[in-house]
Amino acid sequence: MQGVNLKTNYIFIDFENIQPKNLELLKGGPFKIKVFIGHNQTKLPLEVASSLQPFGPDAEYIRIDGSGPNALDFHIAFYVGQIATEDPSGYFHIISKDTGFDPLIKHLK
Repeated sequence: MQGVNLKTNYIFIDFENIQPKNLELLKGGPFKIKVFIGHNQTKLPLEVASSLQPFGPDAEYIRIDGSGPNALDFHIAFYVGQIATEDPSGYFHIISKDTGFDPLIKHLK
């Protein structure tokens, strides 16, 4: 597809409440994955680590140092805002059971 500029899909995973076992379907696409891990989470399943490994620098873990109500959610919101400024044409996907992100996504659209 010469001349086609694919927009990057940014995937933000709230690992405190969603633990995807397999990210195989995302391979080969224009994806950048950020997995947010809560302060009290001390273990990461091998399946998750091995499914992220093929993405290389396009996947990263972000460990939240502090704890408290919505601490991880605020970090996700910060990263979404920061990256939206850097890449306003990107697509943003927040994988979470928390519906509190809906107004943020609506505002970004």
